[in-house]
Amino acid sequence: MDDSSDQTGQGDQHEGSWLRRRRGTARRAQRETSAPAGPGPVAEASFSPAYPVKASQATAIWTDSHCHLQDEPDPAATLALARAARVGRVVCVGTDVASSRRAVMLAKELSGRAPAQSTGYAQIPGARDAEVWATVGLHPHDARAGLGSVIEFLDELSAGEGLRRSRVVAIGECGLDYHYDNSPRDVQRDVFAAQVGLANRHNLALVIHTREAWDDTFSILEHEGVPERTIFHCFTGGEAEARRCLRIGGLLSFSGIVTFANAVELRQVVTHCPLDSLLIETDSPFLTPVPHRGHRNSPSNVTVVGNAVGQLKGFEPEVLAAISWMNAEKAFGLGV
Repeated sequence: MDDSSDQTGQGDQHEGSWLRRRRGTARRAQRETSAPAGPGPVAEASFSPAYPVKASQATAIWTDSHCHLQDEPDPAATLALARAARVGRVVCVGTDVASSRRAVMLAKELSGRAPAQSTGYAQIPGARDAEVWATVGLHPHDARAGLGSVIEFLDELSAGEGLRRSRVVAIGECGLDYHYDNSPRDVQRDVFAAQVGLANRHNLALVIHTREAWDDTFSILEHEGVPERTIFHCFTGGEAEARRCLRIGGLLSFSGIVTFANAVELRQVVTHCPLDSLLIETDSPFLTPVPHRGHRNSPSNVTVVGNAVGQLKGFEPEVLAAISWMNAEKAFGLGV
């Protein structure tokens, strides 16, 4: 979750989450996150966010590698819309113990289910049931709350049906955020380090949120041991940061920010990112991509992000969909 994004149209509040405190700053998303260092702003019309996909080409099945389905008023209806848009898999990400519990519950209740509102989906060629997976973690903004309840929840799942049967595939999102400093930096560092340890101990992927804290992020990863599967969620760094992530075996997950008018340097990163090291995400209900700015984001918009990434890399959408599908299997251990 990138709290610098907007959540346009959302009137609901996220249970037990810091999102209630971030509603004001969330509205500043495009101003604060869409202007990374690099060349100056370009006209929005100079970047087309998607290929014109013909009906005969619409065979791609997409993965949304990072969304907050538990923030939806009707998660089943949202998933139905995503399935109708050819999204076959979503990873529902926790940000504290309450949202993590909700993510696990939704993963178990909705995965493979055919929601009643998916009318007409069965007639779409290539359609399939959606997979829902969950992560458990504590966002750096809430680090001051301590990791105890998150660890207790992981222990509860492990002692019960087990993490795998609970559909838990990662620790996170966790990391460091020095832009807002909602939790003291020393506390953020301690809590992040502990969650790196949890990922290693449970052989789970690690989902990282890092903002204006790259050096400390890499220092902690080096000290604690980089998990075998490490994902840099909503990557917004430059080429230097991208190289450091790739050097340690990390995957870069790209969100709707790649469609923002001023995200010139980020699009350069996308262009040079190896195909086996990229993921596609929405971070919904945040970071709505162009041309849907002003509306609430949804996992169905992962197709818009994927098409934009495909355009930058010179591949048709169905190729990027297949690549991101396989990369998500690798990143989250879904093929094991």
